Amino acid sequence: MIQDVPPPDPAVVIERSIDTLNAAEPVRVSAALTDAEVKVDAGFQGASIVLYGAVFNPTDAPVDVVVVVRGPDAPLRLVRKVQAGPFWLNSRPVVFEGAPGFYMTASTRPLSEIANFGQLRRLGVGVDHLRIAAPEERRVETRYGVRDVVVSRLGDDYLDWRRAVIRLREEGGLYDTRPDGVEFVDRGLFRAQLDLPTTAPTGAYFAEVWLFQDGRPVASSNLTLTVQKVGLERDVYEFAHRRPWLYGVLCVLLAAFTGWASSRVFRRG
Repeated sequence: MIQDVPPPDPAVVIERSIDTLNAAEPVRVSAALTDAEVKVDAGFQGASIVLYGAVFNPTDAPVDVVVVVRGPDAPLRLVRKVQAGPFWLNSRPVVFEGAPGFYMTASTRPLSEIANFGQLRRLGVGVDHLRIAAPEERRVETRYGVRDVVVSRLGDDYLDWRRAVIRLREEGGLYDTRPDGVEFVDRGLFRAQLDLPTTAPTGAYFAEVWLFQDGRPVASSNLTLTVQKVGLERDVYEFAHRRPWLYGVLCVLLAAFTGWASSRVFRRG
């Protein structure tokens, strides 16, 4: 006996097909900047840039967004005051071979609540896990025309010097941590604001947008931002770097001429 089987409900078939498709789709994120280029001139007063993006999350598990913006690395020379009897003197300089000129993290909530220490350290996310390049061995050499510069990665006071780097950059507005700096403005749509101070270094900036789920990074998006000098400032900057000796001689001559001209003016007065 052949039993008639009713045809499947089209609505149920479509719903199951959508569920199957969503289950196969990965969690992903895409982002962009309102401005990908910042021009620095004599009237530069800093800049505010909005990073915005969208999260595609076909699962039921919530996600967190973490934005990391890192500026160009550059050597950093530090000294500290040491007491020698009744006098306070500068210690021998310590040089870090590469520290970000700018570093900002923004997230939907504190980083410690998003991922564990190991994950953040592995990714270098957060100022506590910031990689500041230094050589492997302790040595003394001549740098910046100064003798006996201590260049060290290890040592009893290495962490103290590293904290000093971070503290000075934070005081200058170049390092910033915003535990609530990423805001979801709609379902899946988010924004974060990037504030560049007037002292922001020029060069290439790299922005990473990390998507975390259940304490693990599941997706990322990379962006680039260029901060460059324009106009007369750019011409002077390039001239000083391409011909440093000639630039130095011209500065000395200009200072001497300015002093001579000032003395003549005041003498006549």
